[in-house]
Amino acid sequence: MPDGTNLDAGLVPPAVAAPFKPRLVSPLLRRILLVNALPLVLLLAALLYLDQYQNGLLAAEVTALRQQARIYAGALGESAVKEDSPDNPKLVPELARSLLRRLTEPTPDAQARLYAPDGTVVADSRVREGAGGAIHTEPLPPAVDRGPVLGTIGLIYDRALALLPHRAARTIVVQMPRAGEGQPDWQPDVKEELRLSTAEQPHEMAPYIRRTADNRLLVTVAVPVERNRHSVGIIFLTREAREIDDSLLAVRVSILGLFSLALGLTLVLSWYLSLTIARPILRLAGAAAMMREGKGRTGSVSRTLLARRDEVGALAAALSESATALWARMDAIEQFAADVAHEIKNPLSSMRSAIETFRRIEDPGQQKRLMAIIAEDVMRLDRLISDISDASRVDAELSRAVTEKIDVVPILALLAEIHTATREDQDARIELDPGTGPMVVDAVEDRLVQVLRNLIANAQSFSPPNGRIGLSAHDAAGMIEIGVEDDGPGIPEARLEHIFDRFYSERPNSERFGQHSGLGLSISRQIIEALKGRITAENRRDETGRVLGARFVVRLPRG
Repeated sequence: MPDGTNLDAGLVPPAVAAPFKPRLVSPLLRRILLVNALPLVLLLAALLYLDQYQNGLLAAEVTALRQQARIYAGALGESAVKEDSPDNPKLVPELARSLLRRLTEPTPDAQARLYAPDGTVVADSRVREGAGGAIHTEPLPPAVDRGPVLGTIGLIYDRALALLPHRAARTIVVQMPRAGEGQPDWQPDVKEELRLSTAEQPHEMAPYIRRTADNRLLVTVAVPVERNRHSVGIIFLTREAREIDDSLLAVRVSILGLFSLALGLTLVLSWYLSLTIARPILRLAGAAAMMREGKGRTGSVSRTLLARRDEVGALAAALSESATALWARMDAIEQFAADVAHEIKNPLSSMRSAIETFRRIEDPGQQKRLMAIIAEDVMRLDRLISDISDASRVDAELSRAVTEKIDVVPILALLAEIHTATREDQDARIELDPGTGPMVVDAVEDRLVQVLRNLIANAQSFSPPNGRIGLSAHDAAGMIEIGVEDDGPGIPEARLEHIFDRFYSERPNSERFGQHSGLGLSISRQIIEALKGRITAENRRDETGRVLGARFVVRLPRG
């Protein structure tokens, strides 16, 4: 442009024109990893939550501990109670302490406390009376050291679990605040428990479950001590549920191991998918970028991708075929432009020569002949430009046009009728052989009529006076075959294929030069091939091999 503006720069958006740069970790690979790993992470979170499994273990622990507490309560009610009267039984503290110590000896990780109805502690299995009347309190066994790895896993799990919402599992688990360091110094409301246990409605005291500061899981159950249906106290049995923590930790470690294995397999499979899907697509994008920059005329798509028998291989084949078709179209456009320039140059050269000669001569007769030559060249140039314009529009129009089912027999009959009505005395006559039945094809009617009229006009040009033009339509192996033949001199054997080339003209001697542009048959072949058909030319011969005329055959798929 005069102002320095580059027209080509506006044809390609900046995002498209930017050079292609492959990346090591593509967005598609990240999406594959996310889609494959997200279900595993969600499954891991759901499994590590384990509330239902934990509540089941706690329910079993509470049931076993409650049975043990009932045994203790039954033994104390029979052996550590005296009856001043049947309605006023009382606990004997000395007997209760001795009996409670003997009952809890087989379970060193448990602690039993016996409370009187007024809430005072009557006996404690962890309290011992030493020499000289000294009182000693024995602590629970120390917490189990699970090692740095399991300890870290348990600590991380407990902190993560504390962030999740908790739901009470029926009436079995009651979460309590953490107790003090070492000993569970939580004090029950004995009077309230005894009141509920002696009510008219049967009452099973709820268990109390909590964790100490050193991460011990303690379970406490309360069972009333009765004699003759009278409550004389209440026993609270507390035990550390180490088995539950061990079971939960074993399950968590197994889940984490399986998750690690599954995650590793997911990463490997995701990388494999990336190598088989994402990387080939990136290679195809690179090939497309090379084609866009004019560097990939042939061989841009690797043979490895073309050999694949999957969707990527289909995409690679489609891209390669598109590139081949695009380059073929570009070559055709380039050749067409060269042919157009050559054909237009001939009449322009003739006009320039005539004009230069016209300036030098003064004879009116010669000037008149030169003006006639110029007029003929102008008409020839106008006809040539019109045919060129028609040829350049054919592809675009056919790509947008919608084919429809057309019966070619009525079209042939109408063309024969028009020719008969307009023919002169010496012109060739048309003989129609419509075949049998309808001859339906998928085509664009206007363009098909254009091809047939061009073939009939060619036959008319080469036919002798009062000759014959044959029109026929037949069904041949799923194709509709339309024939146009004449009684002319035929076509030279060496020119049977070249007659469809652009600007090729083989006209009768009786016609003046320049009456035809040489694009008629080329446009006809262009139209028929766009309709997925084929057009050919051949010579008609008799039994001795003598040429009887030319025959053009149009084959279109049956509709």
